[in-house]
Amino acid sequence: MSEQPRGFERGTDGPKVIVAGVDGSESSLRAASYASGLARRQNALLALVYVQPLMTAGAAFGVPVADTTEEIAEGLVAEIREATERVRGIWDVRWEFHTFRGDPYNGLVTAADELKADAVVVGASESAGHRIVGSVAVRLVKAGRWPVTVVP
Repeated sequence: MSEQPRGFERGTDGPKVIVAGVDGSESSLRAASYASGLARRQNALLALVYVQPLMTAGAAFGVPVADTTEEIAEGLVAEIREATERVRGIWDVRWEFHTFRGDPYNGLVTAADELKADAVVVGASESAGHRIVGSVAVRLVKAGRWPVTVVP
């Protein structure tokens, strides 16, 4: 029996970069907490990713969407910094915060590719609309490019 050629392997025993999608929802914050524990135990980098939506119907009517999404991103960073300060010295996690633009699925795919993610963690969808398009989590799993953990 001939041996199959092996693909590229990074040579690690666990994930070195864990991407967690955050959007301010309770589910995404639970996912970030879960991912933080994974990153701490694996001594991995936690990349928290917020995907800023592109122009929506509201923007067409003069609603400043870009300003609003920047405020959300700033609020998320402040909340994450506050949480890390509360546990400093007890639970130390290396983390970075990134923002990408687009729809959540494509934004997370871009983030995972650019950051060379070994794993992706997202919260379960809290939206009824995902039944039509498919939840971000299901679409990430179907992509089959990274291990995906969905946190309820």
